[in-house]
Amino acid sequence: MQNEFKFWVHLLDTPGPEALAALQAALAPGIRLTWGRELPENAGYHVLVGGRPERQHLTGSPALRMYVIPFAGMPPKARELLAEFPHIAVHNLHHNASLTAEMAVALLMSAAKFVVPFDQDLRRGDWSRRYRHSPALALEGKTALVLGFGHIGQRVGRACWALGMRVLGLRRHPEKEDGLDYPAEIYGLPALNELLPQTHVLVVTLPATPETEGLVGAAELGSMPPGGVLVNVGRGPIVEQAALYQALETGHLRAAGLDVWYNYPADEPGRKETFPGDYPFHELENLVLSPHRGGGTDETEALRMQALAGLLNAAAAGKPVPNRVDVELGY
Repeated sequence: MQNEFKFWVHLLDTPGPEALAALQAALAPGIRLTWGRELPENAGYHVLVGGRPERQHLTGSPALRMYVIPFAGMPPKARELLAEFPHIAVHNLHHNASLTAEMAVALLMSAAKFVVPFDQDLRRGDWSRRYRHSPALALEGKTALVLGFGHIGQRVGRACWALGMRVLGLRRHPEKEDGLDYPAEIYGLPALNELLPQTHVLVVTLPATPETEGLVGAAELGSMPPGGVLVNVGRGPIVEQAALYQALETGHLRAAGLDVWYNYPADEPGRKETFPGDYPFHELENLVLSPHRGGGTDETEALRMQALAGLLNAAAAGKPVPNRVDVELGY
């Protein structure tokens, strides 16, 4: 039976029955699929799929030439380990780019319009806020800076443009042609400090790497015009938490919406008793809090399997494989 297969893929994490069936149905003929943290006998897999490999997984097959991380980004331990195996190509999946972009837009609208505090008051029968000066920000005519203008950022930019905003995009390779269907001004990351004084809405969609950690601190937030809005769906540490808390508490930032954080539960009991930062973010009325769920919907796993099958089919056919990761840079 094994000889019928020309291309072997091993999944470190076992998908649920429906997801596994969907993946198997979408794979091209000739692809062998195995799964589990324990390696199969006489392992000869060409592709390994998983988020957090161990050394034996990377050395267990002499035929291994590709490692696929089934989500966007690269866990630090995986990056450190894979750096020792330069012959193994690393690829990401971006199946949830549209979902995460939708969350970014939801957080932007909720933060800019102060939806949550008005909602909470009205649930108590309190209409008082309606008759006071509105803190909401008008978005039309404002400038949005998308920090990380890739799969997610470009979708966020399109939504901002549709709302009548000027769109600025920052990324590592500003010269790359994407065929955007809306106008956007694209710059390299060194232009950040030049553009922040023009920025009313800052949306962070970058991955966490040594280069991006702490990229937005007190100086950067302080150079934004007073009364701006920040949205982070990338990774928490890209924005320094002390600077963010102070900017929100003082009102220099009008509001913010965060789906990524600084502290996460260490175990199951911690899921009910872990505050997301070292500062009392939960006390801020001008902050919308979301527990890192931007890519989660009832369709996420189906989209993941569809994207994974497309990538594996391309690899098996010897075609270009999308979403190559630069292990040194971390994305």
